[in-house]
Amino acid sequence: MKPTLLILAAGMASRYGSMKQVDGFGPQGETIIDYSIYDAIKAGFGKVSFIIREEFAEPFKAIFEPKLKGRIETDYVYQSYDLKPFGIDKIIERAKPWGTAHAVLAARNQVHEPFCVINADDFYGYDAFEKMAKFLNTEVADDRFSIIGYQVDRTLSDYGTVSRGVCKVDENSNIVAINERLKVYFDKNGGVVYEEDGVEIPLPSDTQVSMNFWGFTPAVFEKTEPLFKAFVNKNENNPKAEFFIPLIADELIKSGEASFKVIPTDAKWFGVTYKEDKPIVQKCISDLVDNGVYPVNLWV
Repeated sequence: MKPTLLILAAGMASRYGSMKQVDGFGPQGETIIDYSIYDAIKAGFGKVSFIIREEFAEPFKAIFEPKLKGRIETDYVYQSYDLKPFGIDKIIERAKPWGTAHAVLAARNQVHEPFCVINADDFYGYDAFEKMAKFLNTEVADDRFSIIGYQVDRTLSDYGTVSRGVCKVDENSNIVAINERLKVYFDKNGGVVYEEDGVEIPLPSDTQVSMNFWGFTPAVFEKTEPLFKAFVNKNENNPKAEFFIPLIADELIKSGEASFKVIPTDAKWFGVTYKEDKPIVQKCISDLVDNGVYPVNLWV
């Protein structure tokens, strides 16, 4: 059974100012999602599932169904505020859904094969999809998951600091911990540093960081649901608390329920957080097209 690509696209994109998930970046107006799906098809994925808010379903289908028809199976998972499907008989007012791990959990009745999770607005590169597909086809198990590790120097912006989850690994390339570094950037000499308490601390340029590209089996749903219930009970009065995928990884590693292999890639990551990022991403994609990595029109 071919693996599934699960795309996190339910965010409202408040910082960006519009629905960046369906904004055009390629020469024919291709979205970043288009390039991820193109790479996933090439790598051997059999289905793409979009995790979205139900009110966004029609715009998504109008954009993606015509171009993907006959190329890959599509499915739609709706992330909502309703807690009853998880056995939680409470109505909790929130401005945003419960975070990325809750979004993944929303797919528990629709995904029945090994799958990976990516962000809609991040460009990951073919090498990452190829390596993840190989892992999902040959190594993944109900207690053996994975994450793609990007070299930190291939994920930074020239325009300011970024936050990165730095992966600490053991001798078997398994995650021991993911340490969030809030201010990571190139220093004046071109080296990579992060700032803590006003002090610059060097990071080796090949340090592996998480860009939210995870590999699982459906067993993760059963492991995640009790953790989500506990999180909701703990945070029902904290409307900004979010249930993130790294929290799941941390809990499963600590409990010994699962290991997470870090799969290194030398692909260059780039993403869109602010409107000002758009021309940078367009230039990166244009360069890849000029170099023959992608066709001028993905879906012809």
